[in-house]
Amino acid sequence: MPVALSTQSVSKQFGELTAVDDISIEISEGEFFTIVGPSGSGKSTLIRILAGLEQPSSGRVSLNGVDITEVPANQRPTCMVFQSLALFTHRTVGENIEFSQKMRGVDKQERHKHALKMMDTVRLPHDFYARPVSRCSGGEKQRVALARALASDPDILFFDEPLSAIDYRLRKILEVEMKDLHRRTGKTFLYITHSLEEAMVMSDRIAIMRAGRIVQSGTPDDIYRQPASRFVAEFMGEVNVLDIKNGTLPQINAATTSLESNYLIVRPEYVRPLTTSDSADVEFVATVENNYMLGSRTQFHLLVGDKMLVAELPASLAAEIGSGDNRKWGFDLVDTQQTAD
Repeated sequence: MPVALSTQSVSKQFGELTAVDDISIEISEGEFFTIVGPSGSGKSTLIRILAGLEQPSSGRVSLNGVDITEVPANQRPTCMVFQSLALFTHRTVGENIEFSQKMRGVDKQERHKHALKMMDTVRLPHDFYARPVSRCSGGEKQRVALARALASDPDILFFDEPLSAIDYRLRKILEVEMKDLHRRTGKTFLYITHSLEEAMVMSDRIAIMRAGRIVQSGTPDDIYRQPASRFVAEFMGEVNVLDIKNGTLPQINAATTSLESNYLIVRPEYVRPLTTSDSADVEFVATVENNYMLGSRTQFHLLVGDKMLVAELPASLAAEIGSGDNRKWGFDLVDTQQTAD
C-alpha cells in the first residue's frame, strides 16, 4: 500500500524535557494505526505533531509524499477527533456535522443531504438531525463527532483517546463500530490510547511508546506473541516474567541452561496443570492462592516459594481446581519468549 503519512527523525523538546525522541514511522494508506503507551510516554505530543497542532523541534512530517511540517492544521486534509469531542453543544446534531461544509460555502440543501449521508455512515437515525447535541447520550455524541470529522472528507482521521471517558460496556460496542467504520470508509485512521485492549481490538498495526520513543511496532498478534522487551510484555497485560540468571524458579535452571537471555516471558494461558501422565519442559509444584472467574476463563494465582505466577484456564477445565490446592503445574519453552531487558 502507498505510504499516507510518514515522519523522519521527529523530536520535540519542552525545555529540558524530550517528549518525542527521534521518531521515524510510515503509515500506509487505509491503515488503522494505533499509538499506545502509558501516561507521559509522548503519544499525545506525537499525534499533535502529526496533526499540525504542534511543531516538531526537529525532523519532518510528510503526507502522501509531500512535506507538510510547516503547514497549519487547518490547511491540511486531515481531521482530529478529540477526547473531549469538542462538539458545539449549543447547536443541533445536523449543524455540528455540517460545520466544515458551511465554512466552505456549500449551500444549505447540499449540506443537509451530505449530513444525512454521514449520519447513515455512523448509524445515527435521521430524526437526530434537529436534536440538540446537549440531549444526546455519550455514545450518540461519539457518533456525531465521527460524522462531523468524516463530513470534511479528510485523507487521515486522527483520534486522541476518544473512548477513554466512556463506560466499559459502551466502549466495547464503540470499539467494534470504529473498526467497522474504518473498513467501510477505507480511510486512514491514526489513533492514540493508553488502553492496549482497545488497540488490540481495532488496529492493523500498533506502535508502543515509552519515554518519547517507539520501542516496538507490529501487528497486534506479533506484539502479543513476540514482545521485544520485558516492558512491552508487561504492558501487554498480566504476564509471568521469570529471571533466568537469578533462578526465579529453582526448576527453571535445568530446562534453560542453554538460554542466554535474562528473562523468560510466559503468558498465563500457557501455564497448565499437569496430571501424573503429563509432562512439560518446566515443571513445578504450586499452591493455588486465589482463583478468579473471568467469564469464559478462570485465572489462578499460584504460589511457588516466594514467587507468584499467574495461570489462566478455560472455565470448563478449571472447575476442579480451587484455592488451597497443591499440585504440579508446567509450561513448555516453545510457548515462551526470551528477552534481555
